[in-house]
Amino acid sequence: MDGTLVDSEDIAVEALGCAMEEAGLLPPPDLKERVVGRSADEIYDIIVRDFGLEADPLVWERRKHHHYFRASERLRGYDDAVETWHRLAAAGMGQAVVSNSDRAIVDVNLRAAGLVRPGLVTVARNDVRLGKPHPEGYFRAAYLLGVEPSECLIVEDSGSGAAAALAAGIETVFVPHSHSAPPEGVFWLSSMAELESRILRTR
Repeated sequence: MDGTLVDSEDIAVEALGCAMEEAGLLPPPDLKERVVGRSADEIYDIIVRDFGLEADPLVWERRKHHHYFRASERLRGYDDAVETWHRLAAAGMGQAVVSNSDRAIVDVNLRAAGLVRPGLVTVARNDVRLGKPHPEGYFRAAYLLGVEPSECLIVEDSGSGAAAALAAGIETVFVPHSHSAPPEGVFWLSSMAELESRILRTR
């Protein structure tokens, strides 16, 4: 979702930086590289370990969410990704969103992109015991869709997400607008139209 369907990563990093400053911590220049693709609990552990955060986890999450929701009017879906999503849905393809973000973030992001609909399968960090790079979220999504993992294709933008996808043994592609290079075994799309063609040709 973040960085794949919704242009939200910079807003999330900005909110994290504001929360750090409120806690008396200095956000590093490479904060985005440190946290993109990671789950909220993993980010909390990083801020505690590397920067000495002393806030309670719930207090910390409230601070982050406060700044994120204040900036939520700036959230936008990636036009090419959202259009591809709608065309695949119209073609009868089952789809799910699997995110390392909390449920509250997932819901506000999908509303911003105009992707909320009855029956939409979503798996947030709150829905699984272990977030990405563990594959649990992807296995849960396949189960909720009523398909085998081998029947799926995962669209990712981060190393953490790709690691989860590869651990699940599911074919994986990277979106063309990713800021990270895909790991070995992950195909980097030249366009979202290429994804659409790939899926409709082989499935």
